[in-house]
Amino acid sequence: MPKILVLNGPNLNLLGQREPEVYGRATLADVEALCRDTGARLGVEVECRQSNHEGVLLDALHEAGRAVKTGELLGVVLNPGAYTHTSVALFDAIKGAEVPVIEVHVSNVHAREPFRHHSYVSPAAAGIVVGFGVDGYRLAIEGLVRQRRA
Repeated sequence: MPKILVLNGPNLNLLGQREPEVYGRATLADVEALCRDTGARLGVEVECRQSNHEGVLLDALHEAGRAVKTGELLGVVLNPGAYTHTSVALFDAIKGAEVPVIEVHVSNVHAREPFRHHSYVSPAAAGIVVGFGVDGYRLAIEGLVRQRRA
């Protein structure tokens, strides 16, 4: 069965408690269940990981790139959290590992503080889903599956 990695960056472990007026009340466990259910419906296995550490995210992207090349993985749904706006290293990892990535954000980052309007990840991403709450993960998984099967 093909596989997708859902990779969540810093502070996403606080979903449901951090600024619920912005991010909603769903927890990371709720998001992971949504992702696995979406994958099951589409015939793909979904693995979920979260880290507050940039290097761990980089290592996961490098590993994902190798798995894509061997046919074990379709790609990555990535919510880089605050690293979206600061990490050239994530951009370099996505490009260097040649891993298909769909960038996802729970909130509409373009309707928020100006520093959130720029993403270092977006130019390397195969697609972007922004502002649909946690349902954006479902949309990102569906989009990645469609892209990779096309």
